[in-house]
Amino acid sequence: MTAPAPGRAPDPDRAPVPVRVARFRSARRIPAALTALAVLGVAGLFLYDLAAVRAHRPGMQWRRELVRQLEGRTPADPEVLIGAAVLALAGAVLLFLSLAPGLRGVLQMRPPDPDAGVRAGLGRKAAAQVLRDRAMEVSGVRSARVAVGRSRVVVRAASHFRELDDVRADLEEVLALGIGELGLAHPPRPRVRVTRAAVGKR
Repeated sequence: MTAPAPGRAPDPDRAPVPVRVARFRSARRIPAALTALAVLGVAGLFLYDLAAVRAHRPGMQWRRELVRQLEGRTPADPEVLIGAAVLALAGAVLLFLSLAPGLRGVLQMRPPDPDAGVRAGLGRKAAAQVLRDRAMEVSGVRSARVAVGRSRVVVRAASHFRELDDVRADLEEVLALGIGELGLAHPPRPRVRVTRAAVGKR
């Protein structure tokens, strides 16, 4: 690949246009199974205690102690308010996690045909590796680190020759082209930082 001319800025007209694509949702099989087992265990415990009381046997000690504690408290007690706040917060967190799509490590790709119903995704690490390879092809780049997010690509490069502004301009153009070739539905914006590579002592 031939490096672009120094100082040439990326063409904004070539930037891919974002499209609306549904995010991938995590199946969450393990959390759902653990939650179901916990609910089943608690329900089975209460059912066993209820059956024991119906059979004219004493209820479990912990339930009798809980009833005794609740009889001496009101909803205005600090302990009750703190417990209610903790439970409400835990419920809000669980509700948020259930509604969140998850799979943040997968980026949605642009579908070739929106009506086909086919979706594809690209892992962030794979996208970062591709863009790092493209960055290393730029003349003057000695090393590069790439972090791909959902809305931004952060590139930290070190140059051992050439002017830093020229290297940064070439990197911005190469990355803009590379991001477009990834075919992402929501192309992230590149953020480039170029520093001078340290010269080792002899």
